Amino acid sequence: MTTDGLPESAVPAPPPGMVVTGRYDQGPGYRVNRPQGSGSWLFTWTTEGRGLLRQGAARTHATPGDLVVLAPGVAHGYALAPGAGRWRFWWAHCQARPAWAAWLGPAALGDGVYAVAAPGGTHRRIEAAFHRMLADSRWTGTGAPPVPAPGDDPVAVAHGSAARELALSALEEVVLLATAGARRTPPGPDDRVRRAEELIAADPGAPHTVGSLAARVALSPSRFAHLFTRQTGVPPMRALREARLRHAARLLESTDLTVERVAAASGFPSPFHFNRVFRERYGVPPGAYRSGERP
Repeated sequence: MTTDGLPESAVPAPPPGMVVTGRYDQGPGYRVNRPQGSGSWLFTWTTEGRGLLRQGAARTHATPGDLVVLAPGVAHGYALAPGAGRWRFWWAHCQARPAWAAWLGPAALGDGVYAVAAPGGTHRRIEAAFHRMLADSRWTGTGAPPVPAPGDDPVAVAHGSAARELALSALEEVVLLATAGARRTPPGPDDRVRRAEELIAADPGAPHTVGSLAARVALSPSRFAHLFTRQTGVPPMRALREARLRHAARLLESTDLTVERVAAASGFPSPFHFNRVFRERYGVPPGAYRSGERP
């Protein structure tokens, strides 16, 4: 197990281009971890309980009525929120239609995360739209789309252009209903933790410590570490290491700096330590990652 409680092995996402939807009712122990993110967008809408979703440096809790969307290409994970007994939610993987970006824009939390609390009057229609999306995804193009019934598989893949377009139209209704006049969902109950996450994201290579971050947000180190871990699901130094590794990966992709300079610029004083943790995180050493040899 990793120190943030997520499993070492990643849970694969559906291939890009597919339209897949489903509904889950998850209990204690439910966790999904994708170190490479997903090739498609992930939409979740919570109906009961509470979930915790993270992508990059952004994190948010999902409660009933919350639509949380994760853009592709950024490491993410999600799980039952600490202290919650269950998490019941609808989800969909697909390529977002161009118009959706503008609708979701005001709900951006950073690193491709969007979170909105859908207006209460829209919840029934959003639920109905997800039911319709599940049915439309199963349509073969002959007769009417099937009506979901108890006992049906809670997951469906849209096969054929007609089924995909009908399913995406239902999801488009979800996005529009949730974002029209919705309020932004904050990433958690304590703004001081959010401020610390912003400090890490702004300069991951800085010599941050639990003590220095706690001082910047006017908390004692022990209180800060407790709040940070409770709200985000990971200890502060684990979050800092992940931010540094993401920063290093971007430098390797976009600059010709040597591996040693990338390590130093990302806050790793030892190139040997940097090589080890980078390989643990991305599956290949930094030089191979730069050359495109990525799992």
